Amino acid sequence: MVKKSAKNSIFNIVIVVQDGRLAYEAALFAASLRHTNPDFAGKLYLAEPMPGPLWKRDPRLPNGDLRDLLIELGGEFIQFENRVFGQTYPYGNKIEALAAMPKDENFVFFDTDTLITGNLSDVPFDFERPSASLRRENTWPQLELYGPGYGATWKSLYDKFDLDFASALDLNHPDEYWRRYPYYNAGYFFYKCPQQFGTRFLDYAKAIRDDAPPELVCQVMDPWLDQVALPLVIHSFGGGKHTLPRGLLDGEISCHYRMLPLLYARESDRVIEVLEDVTAPNKIKKVLKGSDVIKRMVYQGRGHKVRDLFDQDDMPRKEQAIRNRIKKNNFWMR
Repeated sequence: MVKKSAKNSIFNIVIVVQDGRLAYEAALFAASLRHTNPDFAGKLYLAEPMPGPLWKRDPRLPNGDLRDLLIELGGEFIQFENRVFGQTYPYGNKIEALAAMPKDENFVFFDTDTLITGNLSDVPFDFERPSASLRRENTWPQLELYGPGYGATWKSLYDKFDLDFASALDLNHPDEYWRRYPYYNAGYFFYKCPQQFGTRFLDYAKAIRDDAPPELVCQVMDPWLDQVALPLVIHSFGGGKHTLPRGLLDGEISCHYRMLPLLYARESDRVIEVLEDVTAPNKIKKVLKGSDVIKRMVYQGRGHKVRDLFDQDDMPRKEQAIRNRIKKNNFWMR
């Protein structure tokens, strides 16, 4: 069993795997982890949702070459049931998957559309003080002209769960500027016990979905529900925005690229180097060509054509502008 020391360097990783795009992304993640961290001491858990009434079809990855590759790359499949979410809100998988993880063992959750590009032992995780990715835009809440502002919206959530709102504010930013408030990207998060974290995450997300404060009446919760609940969970366990040095995860050591056209458009040369190194071996190439996106972007060179559309020293500030340019040139794929 992994020790419960707050800054123990041993931890497990969990990603969600199911049939389709996520399984191919998981293979890229596993290959990058093995390539950059050959001595990784924890386990890589591949959390797989089981079929049930909340799914219209079987979400599991069938037996075959892709499943075999994930195991060969060091992944260990674990299964979980969807009791609250499922087909209607697949982002909830990252919440419900944590129930299948070993209790009281340090963990880091990553979205599958992530590459590991450096040594994870260089990340000074404090597993007693959880945190999550700060690579995000101001996607939630979307303010109405006469509605509550950022402060009133977030305060209503903190009040709902009896949390101290004032201590969650980033006072380096002014009132009603979105960065002042506790918003994360759920592309990674960590804590000392996945089951404790997952139970509270599920409770908070379900409570917000089913009984949101009046201040949220005009807010769209899909797909943002997980990212609305996440800062509340992190705060409740004594974590916050700055428990990790900036620029490591979602920086030097990992990259949440989200989609391969976006990766080639805006990520560093190092990220592209890792992607193309880990996809080069023939036994991996043979399997990954089953994904049209990987085949065209990586193996047929369309990714570099996307990169040629942009000046890396003068990138558009908004992601939507990047997407629009890629789509205009007929290179958009997901």
